[in-house]
Amino acid sequence: MSSLFSSKIILFLGIFLLISCDQILPSIITADELIDRPIEGLSIEQNRLFIEGAKEFDEVYIRETGLGPIFVSTSCSNCHSGANRGHPLTLLTRFGQSDTFGNNFLNKGAPQLQNNFITGYQAERIPAGATFTKLIAPIVSGNGLLELVSETDILKLSDPNDENSDGISGKVNWNTIPSWIVPSSTAQTQNGKYICRFGRKASTYNLIQQCAQAFNQDIGITTTLLPYSPVNYLDGLNSSPISDLDITDRSLNATVFYIQTLQEPIQRNTSDQLVIEGAQIFKKIQCNACHVEKLQTSYSPISALNKKEFFPYTDLLLHDMGSELDDQYTEGTAMAYEWRTTPLWGLGLAKKSQGNELYLMHDGRARSIEDAILLHGGESAISKTNFKQLSESEKKSLIKFLESL
Repeated sequence: MSSLFSSKIILFLGIFLLISCDQILPSIITADELIDRPIEGLSIEQNRLFIEGAKEFDEVYIRETGLGPIFVSTSCSNCHSGANRGHPLTLLTRFGQSDTFGNNFLNKGAPQLQNNFITGYQAERIPAGATFTKLIAPIVSGNGLLELVSETDILKLSDPNDENSDGISGKVNWNTIPSWIVPSSTAQTQNGKYICRFGRKASTYNLIQQCAQAFNQDIGITTTLLPYSPVNYLDGLNSSPISDLDITDRSLNATVFYIQTLQEPIQRNTSDQLVIEGAQIFKKIQCNACHVEKLQTSYSPISALNKKEFFPYTDLLLHDMGSELDDQYTEGTAMAYEWRTTPLWGLGLAKKSQGNELYLMHDGRARSIEDAILLHGGESAISKTNFKQLSESEKKSLIKFLESL
């Protein structure tokens, strides 16, 4: 074999390997494409605690480690893939009634339906007379920032009587909180109820309550805060405190810390002209009346979260969303047709976390961003009408902007 021919073979193989490696090796993922990493500025010890919480968040429970006896899923991450939105395969079902006088079905498993079970038990069923709603798991990232928005700022955004006559009347969900939750020293009350902000109907006070309830109602995990395993009234069993708890306070607190310190979704393609135009159209058709662009945290002992400006596109308030989204199910003072403004951050990354499909709105019924806009009614009918009147190029720019979030 001549040296010239050998050189050509070597050159060919080198080019082939370069091309192959380029196709095989994953592309570099930038910070604005990930939302399950820690927020910048954590200390070494805080990063360790974040990692500990992340492991707990991903832990897959089995019967021997506390799963059940009835449950919805086997891990936190099973419903919140990549700390983003859930999928219809992991829909939650909440049941109760259409009035706001308290849930009458608590002795029959309300408010959470556990549709899975370990051997020897049976799945729950929605009792006769109960109303219900299907809920897709919301995005987790950035919740630590939302938890720190001051109640004063939330109340400033509320306008329950539409005093400014703009057709938007966002209101707070004043709700009772469990006795095991310690409210903030600056918490405001109204008839013994507190300002709540988490959940599809803003019925949960803080992330400790959210995590403890999710462990217990979604997975069947007991903690010192909720030392009772969920039991099915159909099995004729009563729940009693368990001394041998499934997870320690350390594990629960680490999970809470993990969620509190997740990096918020970062907007992408901000220099794209269509994105810039879309942002202007977003304001023009008054989407920002509810999806408020910018909020700020109050004091936090975690310096990375302290008095930080961020861009979630929510006001954390309840709004009348119209009859089409009325599931006849209430939580706290939230009426059946009222839903908390969903943060729009992370919207452009949702498709990847949902298996390259989109499932938007509280129950995932919208299969595209445009579908979601057209499902808006009630107070948001104004923006929907404005959207319909846009030209096709303006709609394209608006969607491009929303996909950048």
